[in-house]
Amino acid sequence: MPMRPWFTDAKLGIFIHYGIYAVDGWAESWSFYTGEVSHEEYMKELEGFTASRYDPQAWAELFARVGAQYAVLTTKHHDGVALWDTAHGDLNVARHTPAGRDLVGGFADALRERGLKVGLYYSHSDWNHPDYPSIRHVKPGEPPSPFSHAEPGKEDPAAWERYLAYRDGQVGELVDRFRPDLLWFDGEWERTEEQWRMGELAELILAGNPDTVLNARMLSYGDYATPEQGVPLQAPDGPWELCLTVNDSWSYRPKDRDFKSVRQLVRYFTETIGMGGNLLLGVGPREDGTIPEEQVERVEGLGAWVTKHAEAVYGTVAGLPAGHHYGPSTLSADRRTLYLMCFDAPRESVSIRGLRNTIRRVTVLGTGTELGHHVTGGLDAVPGVTWIDAPAQTDLDEYATVLAVELDGELDLYRGTGRD
Repeated sequence: MPMRPWFTDAKLGIFIHYGIYAVDGWAESWSFYTGEVSHEEYMKELEGFTASRYDPQAWAELFARVGAQYAVLTTKHHDGVALWDTAHGDLNVARHTPAGRDLVGGFADALRERGLKVGLYYSHSDWNHPDYPSIRHVKPGEPPSPFSHAEPGKEDPAAWERYLAYRDGQVGELVDRFRPDLLWFDGEWERTEEQWRMGELAELILAGNPDTVLNARMLSYGDYATPEQGVPLQAPDGPWELCLTVNDSWSYRPKDRDFKSVRQLVRYFTETIGMGGNLLLGVGPREDGTIPEEQVERVEGLGAWVTKHAEAVYGTVAGLPAGHHYGPSTLSADRRTLYLMCFDAPRESVSIRGLRNTIRRVTVLGTGTELGHHVTGGLDAVPGVTWIDAPAQTDLDEYATVLAVELDGELDLYRGTGRD
């Protein structure tokens, strides 16, 4: 099926890792898997998870205000603790935490009221389910953990069948009850596509809602690629999304103070959309449901830049290939306006190489100031270099200045090796 247009047009989404791990600030699920904390101590966090200030309306208002078009909530991480009152399995916050209620429905409703698309994260793997460590990956890359794999000779195919029925039941509930626009799967590396029965799972989801977008962790049944924590040097084929944390952690970890600056986030964002992707920016709420102020401040800073430069963000596609301009760029949908991102103050001029078009006008986005431009060199089929006058200090943006370059027609680039 063709990709849903809303996804490729979205540009910015928010990724929320919220669960019992926020009580003591442990890494989500991985902390007990790797032995950072004992399993017993990790599970005691159920007793402290209150969601006492959980306000999905406030979340949605923030996400909409900063220009996000969708948000993704961790409905069940690898620890198996569901954020809704599932009928499949007993481990969920409605039954076993002071929160005592479903936390997914309000999230979905609040987003839709703000016109945002609803994304739900779900982990294929479940390190707390008794039937999960019943088989092994056919080619395990690391020594298996007792939380994830059966010991050799102790495989139990019947238990694995029960686990798949449990997983399918929970995913079916998410689709039927909350009607997500996007399902963001994870944990796929612990089994093969055949072991997961991905084809059957995809059929189940799309039978319930054929418009559901699926990420690449549905393996060959995914709709888009999901690079994580680093902008790829080459864009993946087809639609894609970079998931990135504001500090170094997905979940709430108060000791992690390595926050990215707004300037760095703007750079990540523009480099991502300049290559045709979306940025899914992660925040980790406290156990009470409030998002830490340091994260809000940075998300709002990025949002202010996005709002000011919305013309260069929404309704655009990937811009110039590397080498034509020293920075990211986007291109209007009609391919007649280039938007050049400049992270640093240009000293004399901004150049474009290989541009065959005639430029009609160049303006600074946000101020409207028109800039002069001229072409030098060029021979036969090889165009010269286009030089755009550097904007004045008063026209510079604090984080990234954007120049709108209006062309005489659709973008036409020279990509050859020059005259012999």
